[in-house]
Amino acid sequence: MKYEVVIGLEVHIELSTESKLFCSCPVKFDAAPNENICPACAGMPGIPPVLNKRAVELGIIAGLVTNSKISSVTAFDKKNYFYPDLPTGYQITQFFAPICKDGYIDIELSDRTKRITLKQIHIEEDAGKLVHTATSTLVDLNRAGVPLIEVVSNPDFSNAEEVIAYLEKLRSLMTFASVSDCKMQEGSMRCDVNLSVRETGAIQLGTRTEIKNMSSFKSITEAIEYESNRHIEALETMSEVLVQETRGWDDDAKETYAMREKENFDDYRYFPNPEIMPVVIDSSVVDKLKRNLPEMAHEKLLRLTEQLKLPVIETKQITASKTLSDIFDSTLALTGNPKEVLNWIVVELLSIQRGENKSVDDIVIDTKKFADIIKMVEQRTINRNVGKKLLQLLVEQDINPTNYVTEHNLIIISDNSSVESVVDEILNTHQGVVSEFLEGNQKVYGFLVGQTMKQLGGKADPKVVNELLRSKLASME
Repeated sequence: MKYEVVIGLEVHIELSTESKLFCSCPVKFDAAPNENICPACAGMPGIPPVLNKRAVELGIIAGLVTNSKISSVTAFDKKNYFYPDLPTGYQITQFFAPICKDGYIDIELSDRTKRITLKQIHIEEDAGKLVHTATSTLVDLNRAGVPLIEVVSNPDFSNAEEVIAYLEKLRSLMTFASVSDCKMQEGSMRCDVNLSVRETGAIQLGTRTEIKNMSSFKSITEAIEYESNRHIEALETMSEVLVQETRGWDDDAKETYAMREKENFDDYRYFPNPEIMPVVIDSSVVDKLKRNLPEMAHEKLLRLTEQLKLPVIETKQITASKTLSDIFDSTLALTGNPKEVLNWIVVELLSIQRGENKSVDDIVIDTKKFADIIKMVEQRTINRNVGKKLLQLLVEQDINPTNYVTEHNLIIISDNSSVESVVDEILNTHQGVVSEFLEGNQKVYGFLVGQTMKQLGGKADPKVVNELLRSKLASME
């Protein structure tokens, strides 16, 4: 018998606001436990919530970039459940009148394009965080009240490839629109995977399980593969009875595990929050936010490849990350040479990032200093090898490259006679290597170049070195 997997996603995205959703406590990652809390977000009674206007604006922007319908009136509700990190006993969310509905996102797959439809986007507050130790469980409420949007898809996915393509596109849309930084490693983008399996061609969905709080693409892929196989095996062999439940993912064991029975919406006893008035969203507000939308990744890719004639593969690397895109734009504005900036980012900067095992989103660089390095190489003040060294030091130590070149005497040796005398010295010193080259061993040529550059302290123009070496070797043949 053949089966098909049906998947829907609920993606929680932390909004890029300075303060929480209903109080003025700051939103700050990696703060000391319970550093950013007040009576309101700690759930103390008698403190009325005050809605964060910017969170509503970001919710509207999220709807605009996902082709959603923006509600003219949106309201907040109470979702009731008990958990230690939810001090009020309810979460303020949107159920009856979410801010956005009926959107879609087109994703690019290896062999086709597919449209993923969205049920809704709603704004809600985050819960706190439980910290487990060997002997106790502690509660950190720093995250309580942090504004989120939850992007709820319809069950349009059939495999992990589609899920990851969607999450990458969603992250791109939200970061380029400055809705969120979507740093999964910091928890600002988390995903719940709702999965079921049914016979191919069947209309009714199978028993659904929800895999909670997935925070990396790798784990999501592995969890989908595991849970799909578990469902199919249960249906084929009757080895277990599938139940509607919430499951966690064990990244070490590479398997899901049961957490609790999955609630239905009526278990949460949703009801309108009487402390927060409905929000009327005027069409003029939506129009203004739409006019001010920044350039999206797919729009930037078209502009850079069609107008600036940059290569597609390298440009895709730039536009895959809001961080790299911002570095490119800022550096380009200071240099005016798009091809050189693209090359320095893709070849040199990303090489440094990979060597330090950092996420692309963690790259921090002073683009004015970066531009200074590129311009010094272009103007032949320094050679490219020195430029690479300066870039490494800029990333690691935030040096001033212009001062560093002067202080360490790294200005390119432009006196050809000085270079020629060193070339002659190298050829005389390594006559055996020269003989090998003249006998047809081209591999040893690199040794002669390296020795010359070393003797010149790495400051010579490689083009001049190569021209002189080739000319003198040719005269010996």
